[in-house]
Amino acid sequence: MTKAANLVTSIKVEINAPASVVWEVLADLENYRLWNRFCPDIRCGLQLNDLVEMKTRHPLTGEVWPVNEYLVAFEPEQLLSWEQRPVPENKDAARRDQYIEAIDDSRCTYFTTDQFLGLNADTIMREHGAWVRIAFDQVAVDVKNRAEELHFARTTASV
Repeated sequence: MTKAANLVTSIKVEINAPASVVWEVLADLENYRLWNRFCPDIRCGLQLNDLVEMKTRHPLTGEVWPVNEYLVAFEPEQLLSWEQRPVPENKDAARRDQYIEAIDDSRCTYFTTDQFLGLNADTIMREHGAWVRIAFDQVAVDVKNRAEELHFARTTASV
């Protein structure tokens, strides 16, 4: 069962770059290590239902651990999502959505959510929700910084 109380939502950042540049940042998995402090390593073929193999870093302890999820949405310049599915040895489940919303041709917003699902959702939220929020706020800032850096470099190079 899904509960609103088990939803973690990052800050919403306004980005001075087109939605296409933000999408490029999110879809360029090979370069996450250059900008994403929470998820420094990620591999996926970017086809629906593909395995998403990543390493995530706890924002307070620095501990890094592997996480395997599945790509469930790939909507260019709008939505990138993956989910952890329950298995017999681990009933944990969650869905991560990353949203891009265009403001105009040169600006957009970004935020991300994690909906904890399944039997352990209440416990996961209670034990991990606070630090996941910190990590996701960090990701929002990291996406903003990376997209603006790329956009600025491209627009000043063409002048």
